[in-house]
Amino acid sequence: MTSEKSDQDSVAETLQGWFSGRLPDGWFTGPPEINVDREEITVVGTLPDPGAGADASEAAAAAAAEGRSRRFREETREHRIEIALEAEHKFGRKVSWGVEVGGRRVMFTTFSVPVMTRLRQSERQVLDTLVDGGVARSRSDALAWCVRLVGANSDSWLANLRAALRKVEQVRAEGPDA
Repeated sequence: MTSEKSDQDSVAETLQGWFSGRLPDGWFTGPPEINVDREEITVVGTLPDPGAGADASEAAAAAAAEGRSRRFREETREHRIEIALEAEHKFGRKVSWGVEVGGRRVMFTTFSVPVMTRLRQSERQVLDTLVDGGVARSRSDALAWCVRLVGANSDSWLANLRAALRKVEQVRAEGPDA
């Protein structure tokens, strides 16, 4: 597991460098945020503020941000596809794109991966209740909803857990070989 984690860190650094070098200058206001897992690379760049004005209403600011993200999406589509195909070939993962603009995150593409899980009846009943209540269309949607809810409400706890796991990996790496 230690080598797997260090390999993942190395891949993340390589991806950050590759995309920083490969993306055209001027697309984003700074380096893009790159997230990676076993199946997907997500590239999210920050666009310049659309400048709706300091006295603009929330609706006007949201419309300006939406317009800026749509314009970027359409103007860069072919080039983003070319870069994604190149990265998919080089790194063996699908590439998803998004932008941050006006404090809003807009994802253009995402990659959904089936995940097998075993659930007890009481857990399946939770999913079925969400489906029956119209919160989700299927058990799969209900499970994704639950994962998003936990992620949204447990950010600091998950960050602490990830930091602890990094420390465990560091200690393992410094220990004697088994």
